[in-house]
Amino acid sequence: MAGRWAAFGLALVVVPACGFGGAVERSPRPETRPDTRQAVVSQASFRPDAGFSAWVAGFRGRALAQGIAPETFERAFAAAGFLPQVIERDRRQAEFTRAIWDYLDSAVSETRVANGRAVLAEHRAVLDRIEARFGVDKEVVVAIWGLESAYGAVRGDTPLIAALATLAYDGRRGAFFEDQLIAALRILQAGDVAPAAMTGSWAGAMGHTQFMPTSYLAYAADYHGDGRRDIWADDPADALASTANYLARFGWQKGQPWGVEVVLPAGFDFAQAGKGTRRAVGDWARAGVRAAGGGALPDHGPASILLPAGARGPALMIFDNFRVISRYNSADSYVIAVGHLADRIGGGGPFRAGWPRGDRALEPDERRALQALLTRAGFDTRGVDGRIGPNTIAAIRAWQRAVGEVPDGYATAATLERLR
Repeated sequence: MAGRWAAFGLALVVVPACGFGGAVERSPRPETRPDTRQAVVSQASFRPDAGFSAWVAGFRGRALAQGIAPETFERAFAAAGFLPQVIERDRRQAEFTRAIWDYLDSAVSETRVANGRAVLAEHRAVLDRIEARFGVDKEVVVAIWGLESAYGAVRGDTPLIAALATLAYDGRRGAFFEDQLIAALRILQAGDVAPAAMTGSWAGAMGHTQFMPTSYLAYAADYHGDGRRDIWADDPADALASTANYLARFGWQKGQPWGVEVVLPAGFDFAQAGKGTRRAVGDWARAGVRAAGGGALPDHGPASILLPAGARGPALMIFDNFRVISRYNSADSYVIAVGHLADRIGGGGPFRAGWPRGDRALEPDERRALQALLTRAGFDTRGVDGRIGPNTIAAIRAWQRAVGEVPDGYATAATLERLR
């Protein structure tokens, strides 16, 4: 979507029970990133609901007041009813966790890499033109396509107007979904798509690269110049151009890597790791940081050192394009997956360093317990919310220094057990 993965901490992927989802957005998209790989939700799934019908009647006036024509509204809602299974999906988004290496095993599998190379070859002419027009490397566009819809194979079949109306009526995030519904009606009014063809995920993400309606209005592009921005068609050109436009608008720098794998020197100061510390590549080199593949470190401006699995996993030097991908989905795990998949599609190899596969991701209640125990031991995490953010990482590092462990800030089950 403009994806669906959320990471709280260094090596955790926190996702809803629906499969994909959970990232807090920085652009106008929902707080949860739903799985588009779902059963078809058809009109036969609609259920009578008097409250929903009354809500639609009231919403009609609000929509018309915002410029939606009566005929657009009637056409859109002629085949839109209450979808109880959408509410059920929204309600059962209980957290569970995956270690980043488990996620990457799937997100950047050999099959996904091979399929990415195949679609890159199949659509090379279109992708070359998109790259030239928007200045966004085609491999990263293809990688987002691969992660968001398996290269168009799983775009979602839920009627969007019905899904968004159901979620707006439900009220848990009513204002957000009402805004999305108004945006969807604007799309229909512009003639970009017919109501029956406006399908996607249960939470409103649409097309090959899973745009929410408000993001569509802001960033969707008309590759063919036919006056329509059709991200739903089997032809992916408009969707791929839209994704490139989205990244370009947030500052993509063509030719700059999202990140590169590096080797840290003995005695590295792990307090210098993290996105909050940016240094010139030359400074990192003088501190002993080396390119994992040998040779000089690539210099593409200020960079940070990211340790997605602590000191025992790969070390990454990340550049500004890492931040740009994060505008599509803010989870570090998602950004790494997109960047690494793009590298692999472009001919690069897997990460050289291994992952600490003997570790496991902490469950939500374990993360909260970890924070409470750290705070009780005098290493304040400034809250117990189950999210391993900067404050908790700093507390873990301080505790690790105190007990003589490598102060990488990486939360593990062993850390929790020792604190107990």
